[in-house]
Amino acid sequence: MYPLIRFAKEMLKYRKAPRLGPLDAHVSTHLCWPWDLDPWIELNNGRTLTLFDLGRIPLASRTGLIPILKARGWGITVAGNSTRYRRRIRAFDRFTMVSRMVGWDHRFVYMEQSMWRGGECCNQVLIRSAVTSKQGIVAPAEVMAALGHPTDSPPLPDWIAAWIEADALRPWPPFGPAQSHDLPA
Repeated sequence: MYPLIRFAKEMLKYRKAPRLGPLDAHVSTHLCWPWDLDPWIELNNGRTLTLFDLGRIPLASRTGLIPILKARGWGITVAGNSTRYRRRIRAFDRFTMVSRMVGWDHRFVYMEQSMWRGGECCNQVLIRSAVTSKQGIVAPAEVMAALGHPTDSPPLPDWIAAWIEADALRPWPPFGPAQSHDLPA
């Protein structure tokens, strides 16, 4: 189930927080609840991705993006991610989440988020997202202009550029039911 109450709490908590620039970090603190756990009594990997919404959406609000999305009838969607898990987060652990936009290209915005406990990074996600309209993807430069920011992205770090390049080589559509007859018996 989506953490709607936690989401509402985060939006209320940061509704009057200082405005952030497009590349500034939003920092928030969270608690791992028992319903966030997997059978090994640690933060579930899928739930981790859901909880990252609790950083991305307040970040969008604090940068002024939410009112622009509403005014123009735009939406925002995750178009890909790469996640790295390194340390366990267990029940009732308090952790800090850092969320920031790193840059953009002609179609997508790239964000980096991480969860920290006791000074150690527990996990990190690279998110590729798109602002969408009824006509399709809205160019990030148009979004930046609507926010009143420069339209040119800072250079993307090499590791993000390499991920973009590698992901472009990934076949689409993936292996599916039509090819299942080719599997050995």
